[in-house]
Amino acid sequence: MAFLCNWCSYAGADLAGSSRMSYPANVRVVRVPCSGRVNPMFVMQCFKRGFDGVLIAGCHPGDCHYAKGNFYARRRMPLVQELLGYLGVEPGRIRFDWVSASESGRFAQVVADLTEAVRRLGPYGRPAPIASPTLPTELEPVHE
Repeated sequence: MAFLCNWCSYAGADLAGSSRMSYPANVRVVRVPCSGRVNPMFVMQCFKRGFDGVLIAGCHPGDCHYAKGNFYARRRMPLVQELLGYLGVEPGRIRFDWVSASESGRFAQVVADLTEAVRRLGPYGRPAPIASPTLPTELEPVHE
């Protein structure tokens, strides 16, 4: 899953596609107004729903169309990675990067690198839920 900033990273992905650059076809793109708008819950939901890896890509620092959105994302993503680590998600499954609209080759390389890292880690297997204690189906007779 890739969350791409509308103004830079999505445009870079679009340029990579229109330039017929090859990159892994298994990436699913979600266009967001700004990388700063990617809620950490979006990332956690991706892993909950079975995605093997997540990319968040935004404008380079200082180029954000919303002034400071990419700085908010840059500050938030290490915390998200740490939280996901506590939940059992390997750090190599999430990546935060900068890709501008003219960097189609960089976009293709970032996607290829993340896909290869996830391939080495293998499919994401969610930890098994904690089993609830089994309750007896019938009450045992009380002997007095």
